[in-house]
Amino acid sequence: MHRGGASQSEAAMKRLNIRSLFTIFGPGLVVMFADTDAGSVITAAQSGAVWGYRLLLLQLVLIPVVYMVQELAVRLGLVTGKGHGELIREHFGKGWAWLSVSTLIVACLGALVTEFAGVAGAGLLFGIPTWISVSMTVLFLSIVAWTGSYLSVERIAILIGSFELVFLVVAWWAHPSPAAMLNGLTQIPWREPGYMYLAVANVGAVIMPWMVFYHQSAVVDRGMTTKDLRTARQDTAIGAVITQLIMIAILVAVAATIGVYHPGESLNTVQQIADALTPFLGKTVGTIFFALGMVGASLVAAIVVSLAAAWGLGEVSGYQRSLEHQPHSAPWFYAVYIVMLVAGGAMVISGINLVDLSVAVQVMNAALLPIVLGFLYLLALKALPEPYRLHGGYSVVVGVVVATTSIFGIYAAISSLF
Repeated sequence: MHRGGASQSEAAMKRLNIRSLFTIFGPGLVVMFADTDAGSVITAAQSGAVWGYRLLLLQLVLIPVVYMVQELAVRLGLVTGKGHGELIREHFGKGWAWLSVSTLIVACLGALVTEFAGVAGAGLLFGIPTWISVSMTVLFLSIVAWTGSYLSVERIAILIGSFELVFLVVAWWAHPSPAAMLNGLTQIPWREPGYMYLAVANVGAVIMPWMVFYHQSAVVDRGMTTKDLRTARQDTAIGAVITQLIMIAILVAVAATIGVYHPGESLNTVQQIADALTPFLGKTVGTIFFALGMVGASLVAAIVVSLAAAWGLGEVSGYQRSLEHQPHSAPWFYAVYIVMLVAGGAMVISGINLVDLSVAVQVMNAALLPIVLGFLYLLALKALPEPYRLHGGYSVVVGVVVATTSIFGIYAAISSLF
């Protein structure tokens, strides 16, 4: 009887632990799904088309890198209970806080243009006019935020983002050569300018400034505390693996098809990638699966980017900023969220030169990345109490990662200009 009671107790504890995991998991998955956005998809596809599997090792190396950065955001949010912009204001002053958030808003607007362009590109594959697909997306994402619950928005975002997993199926159907993949892991033509440019672009595609703002604010809005730190780290780690597996799947799918039969082919739009894959995957399968993945990537990123802007601006200006509030209780928060969506959608519908805009966005991201990552690192050293503060060898490693990532971002922006 005693053993049976103990077994039942252990089983109950296991069920409780599993249930608690599902209640805490979320912010890391959402932000990592958003990380593989439309621009990242195109970057990974271009990498596979031009260099085959020779950028595969970098995708694996970036898993711990993106985890290190986002774990700091999680730690700061859980321990202090404050968002990134709010902590900058408290520890470095309003001027630095406004500079950081102002550039964030511009970068978020540029990112939204990329996401809506991804949605529009997927719609055009099925003959849907750009204005219809973009308008419906703005309406849908506005309704999602009006639910008045952080958890409902998070669950919808995870559901949408999970469509990106179809890229794993696409990679499997592409029948990549294991021998070629292993060979690509050992071939690093780092002296080739074209290779280094795409390598840096992949680094920039993995770590986005708005990810830091969103992740830190999300754990605060969710009501998570230091007791959730271990699970939140697991959530972030799993998300880091998933986002890079998706990037790897896209690179492998393209490398196994276009990279073999049409090496060096330029792929800069959704339509080009889909058209290039369909001869190998079939017209119907290739189009539907790629469209699902692209729409999932674009929509979840649009949610995250808009919320990052609304939270960040609220943290500096002081207005009510929570998805737990109804629109009439936090009018400025919801207004910023919707205005960002409408402005990004309007730019795509207007027919603005998206190539020139993409260059401008890269430059802005390069300017913002050192600021955001620099403050993130300094706050981890200054704003956290001793038990949670960065220290020792890990502090040095994180500092090197932050500095290297910032330098790579600036290099990518300068290269795109010239």
